Amino acid sequence: MIAENGHLTYTFLSADLLEFLEATTIVRTSPQVAFQKYDDLASKHVDKLRKLTKAIQDARVKRGRGEDSSASSSVKTALKDYDEAVEAYMPVLMAQAKIYWELGNYGAVEKLFRQSAEFCSENDSWKLNVAHVFFMQEKFKDAIRYYDAYKKNTSSSRSLLEVPAIVLANLCVSYIMTSQNEDAEELMRAIEKEEEKAAYTTSTSTASSTTSAETNSNNLRSQQQSYHLCIVNLVIGTLYCAKGNFEFGISRVIKSLEPLEKKLGADTWYYAKRCFLAAAEMVSKHMLILKDSSVDDILAFLNECETHGAKVLTVITPTVDPDGKHPAKPPATVTQDARNLKLIFLKIRDSF
Repeated sequence: MIAENGHLTYTFLSADLLEFLEATTIVRTSPQVAFQKYDDLASKHVDKLRKLTKAIQDARVKRGRGEDSSASSSVKTALKDYDEAVEAYMPVLMAQAKIYWELGNYGAVEKLFRQSAEFCSENDSWKLNVAHVFFMQEKFKDAIRYYDAYKKNTSSSRSLLEVPAIVLANLCVSYIMTSQNEDAEELMRAIEKEEEKAAYTTSTSTASSTTSAETNSNNLRSQQQSYHLCIVNLVIGTLYCAKGNFEFGISRVIKSLEPLEKKLGADTWYYAKRCFLAAAEMVSKHMLILKDSSVDDILAFLNECETHGAKVLTVITPTVDPDGKHPAKPPATVTQDARNLKLIFLKIRDSF
């Protein structure tokens, strides 16, 4: 589109934005060339930020000496320009980081963020992504520092449920991995209390004489918020399963989907069944022995999934035939998946 409308490109797009778009269009085919383009663009942003930093310092010195009656307004203007420059720099920095992130080179991502800390350390998006990088490198103490700061900043004047669920989940995991189990439990209790509060507020507003639009808005917000504790438990359960503690891990996964009629969905079922399949594979290879009570809990849970999952699809959107020559394959339901899993665990139980 840019190539076909070159006469409009230079009229309506700034030079920096055009360079950014050009780099973005080739990032899949030529990541090294794209990274170099991003790096050149980042250097321009950094030079601008340094000049603005100098302008802020000079304006503050003049204000302190009383040399300029308009020094205060000059400081405010310089600070505003600086904030805008940081916001313009962030997409370039994140685009660079994404190239290394997708390669799994988290050390290089960390290095990029450290180089940008001089200008971006107060930016919430920067803090959150730094926390993610530390988490992926299993530097959990550093991850806690940044996740906790982001959580406090986001939820200071609002509900804890305004914080993205994955942030709370990763923070809980980081607490657990650094033997701060009490902090993890306290956070989970706080999330549970917030969810109960949100559910009570929604039920009260529904019963009161609000307009239908307001009621629908409240109901939608409640549905979005109600998955926080579910996701936290799912992540913790998956972590324990990955570490080989399947009995505790699966118990957390089962707990995460309570009550099933509210928490069972395509996404939650996808991550839950991965843990069950991993456990079944380990047992079948004689690398894991599950207690009879754990198998009974799994079978009871799958029975409930079979009951409640008749109308829950295992994919968000049905599979579409790409060439159009064959009818689209209807997606399976959670009930069908649960039956297949139950058959696997029944065979495992009967064979040992």
